[in-house]
Amino acid sequence: MATFKVTKGTPVAFRDSAYPATYPSPYEGELFYNSSSGAFQFVGLGAGSWATGGNLNTGRKPDSGSDGTQTAAIVAGGYSGAGVAVVEKYNGSTWTEVGDLNEARYAGATFGTSSSAIHTGGHPYTGKTESWDNSSWTEVGDLNTARREIGRAGASNTSGLVAGGYIATGYQAIVETWNGTSWTEVADLNTARSGLSGTGIVTAALVAAGDTPPRTVNTEVWNGSSWTEVNNLNTGRFYAGTTGLSSTNALLFGGLAAPGVTANTESWNGTSWTELNNLATARESMGGAGSGGSSALASGGNPITAATEEWSFAHPLKTIDVS
Repeated sequence: MATFKVTKGTPVAFRDSAYPATYPSPYEGELFYNSSSGAFQFVGLGAGSWATGGNLNTGRKPDSGSDGTQTAAIVAGGYSGAGVAVVEKYNGSTWTEVGDLNEARYAGATFGTSSSAIHTGGHPYTGKTESWDNSSWTEVGDLNTARREIGRAGASNTSGLVAGGYIATGYQAIVETWNGTSWTEVADLNTARSGLSGTGIVTAALVAAGDTPPRTVNTEVWNGSSWTEVNNLNTGRFYAGTTGLSSTNALLFGGLAAPGVTANTESWNGTSWTELNNLATARESMGGAGSGGSSALASGGNPITAATEEWSFAHPLKTIDVS
């Protein structure tokens, strides 16, 4: 009597096209046969990378003077040999100049969206605040403490906060919240600093990095009433860019580290920082925007540039080669 061997293993999916590679994919880690290419393929783990986006019309270092999402961002003010009042909006491919700020300045902070934003603070030392309604800027209530190089968080022109900064007498831990009408001082940061990066909303924010001095890896989270120190960055720096809308899913990129400008990118998952792929061009004092760690925008920066980079996550499709 003949003896037959039993074939064991896991069935391989048969498809007439590749699985989607957009992030997040429910097929991550799956092996399948692609009949259209006649090859076995594997859906790799999600990975992020930077790609070239449309250039700003005015090259500058916006510092933290930007916010929004990767496809709907705003950059206000900045430095290009002197402070500028220029404002530009991004639609996912190109930047368009819109209404200028009332006061030219740099090292200020912008929070909100491309259609509803606040720009406040900056150099020369100012507490001036302007509100954007998708058409023009209107001067509203000043900060209680005029300062520059401040971190920001906020979802619109009626709700946000700024933290830290620098005044003539030194580094600051001051935090103020905005309610659409006025600024209110709330609990200070645990670590005074300037050039810090911030993200989130008025009741759930994150700040990281900054100059204390020296460059710091310190990270703090805000729960609406107090700041708590959490796990540090891997690379200490200041003047780094960040995404702007989440305190639990964020990206921090570039900045001034030791010994100089860095392209290093790190993601925050609500618990810890992880190093990821670098910016194509190392720079500091750039504009940062994005909805989370899987979608970000880096624009302008120092050395003075108009360059924009877009961060996205995808799943690499790997072809199995048995030759």
